[in-house]
Amino acid sequence: MRTLFIGAGELSIETAKALVKKGHEVIIIETDKAKIDELSEEMDCSFLQGDGSRPDILREVNPEQTDFLFCLTDSDQDNVIASLVGRSLGFKRIVTSIGDPQFEVVCRELGLKDMIIPSRTISRYLEDMVGGSKNVELSTVLKDEARFFTFTAKEEDAVVVKELKLPADARVVCHYREDKFAHADEETTLHAGDEIVILTHSKNLGELEKRWQPKQREEKSSDSACSKKSIQK
Repeated sequence: MRTLFIGAGELSIETAKALVKKGHEVIIIETDKAKIDELSEEMDCSFLQGDGSRPDILREVNPEQTDFLFCLTDSDQDNVIASLVGRSLGFKRIVTSIGDPQFEVVCRELGLKDMIIPSRTISRYLEDMVGGSKNVELSTVLKDEARFFTFTAKEEDAVVVKELKLPADARVVCHYREDKFAHADEETTLHAGDEIVILTHSKNLGELEKRWQPKQREEKSSDSACSKKSIQK
């Protein structure tokens, strides 16, 4: 997989390091040259100095050959603009970080469906804690090679769960219908439009993506827009 991060913040760096360890190609766009120089000494990935919301900068990483674009700067406006520019340039999947929840409606109206809203995740955790729940952080649950995979059911997926014929170590654990949560088991009947959540071993992600997210699994060109380590403007 080839992944591009805009912004060399803590979330970007932590995720990038994990991806590099697994053999993925990672590129980070950052405006701060000093930060690039520092990170280049400890990270085995490519860097591009510049404004990640500019079309000319994003074109340099070959959008059509990049599987993920993560817009993770400290500015919601910059993340939204970068996401829109990225979509216009043909990036396969774009994830937008939103610090202010009021931008969620804006993102949805603009068709930016993949969003990270840290404040909402934290507030739900604290709400459950005050309510007496012995809540467990997701990071402590997904250990080793456990992963979640989600997809939106189409007409052909409107079947009983056991008829999905998932890999042996993959299970549908819940679904959202009209944004309402519901548990799921082998006898649950799915409807078109349901958002399905599968708990699976990481080795199955490729197979699941090929089945439900085929556009993200297109064969990549071996050509690379960025040389190893650092490309600075």
